Amino acid sequence: MYVHSVIGNIEAKTPTKTIEWIELDWDELNKRILRKTTDRGREVAIVMEEQGLTFGDILYEGEDVAIAVRTKLEPAFVIRPKTMKEMGKTAFELGNRHTPCLVENDEIYVRYDSTLAALFNEIGVNYEQTEKRFKQPFKYKGHHHHHD
Repeated sequence: MYVHSVIGNIEAKTPTKTIEWIELDWDELNKRILRKTTDRGREVAIVMEEQGLTFGDILYEGEDVAIAVRTKLEPAFVIRPKTMKEMGKTAFELGNRHTPCLVENDEIYVRYDSTLAALFNEIGVNYEQTEKRFKQPFKYKGHHHHHD
């Protein structure tokens, strides 16, 4: 099957038919050209014009089946700072390491990295290892260090 556009999103319009899922790594959401297999074994070639994909995008809708995108469940840390000081120290250290993170309500989510547990313990912030489907790609804001 060949797909070249998104026809909707399940968060806005839940299909009433069977959903076949294409599972992507979070970093594949920005890719325009992919070849994937749904969880039911259907091969799909995705060639998007300009946009990437978003969690829940519907790529195909037939009489009895819809094909939609979701991200893979992956290891992550959820960090729960109790004070502004903990939040500031955590954000500073993650930023200093260029570690992409997502802030949702009062929690910070990062992809699992075995070196981060020691950092969180050093800061004294509450955290736990979990699994999460990241619904959007992490945004990298690049910059250069100048040494003049």
